[in-house]
Amino acid sequence: MATVMPFRALRPRPDKAAEIASLPYDVMDTAEAREEIKKHPSSFLTVTKSEATLPEGTDPKDPAVYERARENLMRYVADGTMFQDDEECFYIYRQRMGQHIQIGLVALASVDEYKKGVIKKHELTRKDKEDDRVAHIVATKAQTGPVFLLYRQDHEIATLLLEIIAAQKPECSFVADDGVTNTFYAVKDRLYIKKIAELFAKVPAFYIADGHHRCAGAMRTFEKLGTKEAGKFLAVIFPHNMGNVLDYNRLVKDLAGLTEDGFLKKAAEKFEIEELASMRRPKEKHTFVMYLGGKWYELRAKDGTFDPRDAIASLDVSILQDDLLAPILKIGDPRTDGRISFVGGIRGLKELKDKVDQGAARVAFAMYPTSVYDIMDGADAGAIMPPKSTWFEPKLRDGLAVHLLEDVD
Repeated sequence: MATVMPFRALRPRPDKAAEIASLPYDVMDTAEAREEIKKHPSSFLTVTKSEATLPEGTDPKDPAVYERARENLMRYVADGTMFQDDEECFYIYRQRMGQHIQIGLVALASVDEYKKGVIKKHELTRKDKEDDRVAHIVATKAQTGPVFLLYRQDHEIATLLLEIIAAQKPECSFVADDGVTNTFYAVKDRLYIKKIAELFAKVPAFYIADGHHRCAGAMRTFEKLGTKEAGKFLAVIFPHNMGNVLDYNRLVKDLAGLTEDGFLKKAAEKFEIEELASMRRPKEKHTFVMYLGGKWYELRAKDGTFDPRDAIASLDVSILQDDLLAPILKIGDPRTDGRISFVGGIRGLKELKDKVDQGAARVAFAMYPTSVYDIMDGADAGAIMPPKSTWFEPKLRDGLAVHLLEDVD
């Protein structure tokens, strides 16, 4: 069974939350972070993407980057724009993006339960990215961004969280630049804290939706430091029916020596190909929309291409990888091959078209979104999904709650 633990969060003053809260470090590059910090000098990107506050050309893995992250974090404390709660609390985080609403519990989860598989993963991690997370946590003495966890929806938990929200005013609420409304509550009542912990103790498992490297980094940090606080990690935990998965699309730089006609001929061996009159997203599973040579195509996997009984092999990301990217475009390992890049569905199909038209890629593939059930069922079976299988929106904001490994007071 899963464990949730209250904690003394370091968080923004309510009047500063909108200025401080930022998108996660891994959804933008350093140049984009510099521009964001220019617009919002108090952005928490100064901590999570601290290389953007150092001279251009600074290696993101330079020790000075992690030292600067700690300095910038402590500056919030020194100037009073962030404070640490006096008592351990749970927190509730509500986001609204258009018509989609998600309400999650902000709490600490257990590194030990991650190691034992109670907190289940669906992707492999890369050591260099784990190293970065460990260095950041050790230097800042904090977990500055949450892991996005899911659990199978529970009526009692949902009812309790809604009851708490109805009974109190939020600590802060603001609309971010991307139009997402972020509302944050602190749960200080001891009876509510006890009830939340009891109800979550009945939840059989958590599933990592986003934050595999943060989880792995937290585990390695605990192995390195061995302290009580390092044995916990910051998470926001949502019911599965609130998980909003968008497409996670692919760009490939070249056709592996093939002409466009030669590539289309090879692709037609495994896919039915139809030229489209205009740009659109895939309409159903096992179909893909491709942009090549100024034209849009629909690709539909032919019967017999995959085993529908195999939960992983029948995923769209697996079909594209196994039957097109690997054998035709020679993308062996998409985690490490520099010829492939990935674009979250929130950026739209125009982003794919622009990259190809500008010459940054030769061909683009728009995917049908992976379902939350695919993620949970695969994790329950102990299966590992291909990299970049899921893109969740809205993204959780960093800086609304920080887990300190050492108290600041």
